[in-house]
Amino acid sequence: MVSSCVWRAMMVAEMPEPQDGALLLRLEGFEGPLDLLLELARGQKVDLATISILSLVEQFLAVVEGVRVVRLELAADWLVMAAWLTWLKSRLLLPASPAEAEEGELAGEALAERLAHLQTMQRLAAWLAARPQVGQEVFIRGTPENFTDYDRSRLKLDVAGLVGAYLSARRRGGRRRIYRPKPVSFWSVKDALGRLEKLVGSLPDWTSLEQFIPQELLSPLERKAALASTLIAGLEMARHGTVRLRQEAPFGPILLRGDGQMAEDTPEEAESNQS
Repeated sequence: MVSSCVWRAMMVAEMPEPQDGALLLRLEGFEGPLDLLLELARGQKVDLATISILSLVEQFLAVVEGVRVVRLELAADWLVMAAWLTWLKSRLLLPASPAEAEEGELAGEALAERLAHLQTMQRLAAWLAARPQVGQEVFIRGTPENFTDYDRSRLKLDVAGLVGAYLSARRRGGRRRIYRPKPVSFWSVKDALGRLEKLVGSLPDWTSLEQFIPQELLSPLERKAALASTLIAGLEMARHGTVRLRQEAPFGPILLRGDGQMAEDTPEEAESNQS
């Protein structure tokens, strides 16, 4: 028992330290990491018949017992790989039936998948270790901003309501829409004639046509139409000699007065009316 412990201590002293999660082995015909030995054995690039399983197990136990700080998951990976290697060695020593041969192929594929997974994890670990670390290469702000987005819309949405709104929009879009503008009731020439006949006799002097437009017409479009109708009505009444029209300046306001007030015109106004 004592000699076995001393031999294992000598093995630990002679073996290099594990690096990057790899168990380094020194066997007859091979020297390197355990995962590389498994990869070579799977590809039949190393003769497992020359590998001593006893030496492999002793070196594995020596490393696990000698290294004080070993991650549990790393030691578990080593143990699984050593067990698979031992099982492959036993396939060489014992005669295999066809069923056992098929089982061995499936086991080899599972081993290859596990090795690929292990290599991926090792590459990811190396990539993470090379990233800048907070507090060493990268320093965060002392007063970071709060970018929390709060929903203040108070909208309660569910799948049923969303589907119902979508179907309603589809039904509305499927109907043929006909443009029907809102009808506008314009002041006609007949209405303007009636209003002028009532008001023209009560006005003492020249009055702008805009004064004859009803005050209840508030829309600019309706007032323009009413002004045009009043002008046509005034021209019609002037043609019959009922009223007089006058415009003192181009684009100026059009003035209107009853024809019965012509006797009261001054000579200047009479000359202006005749012109």
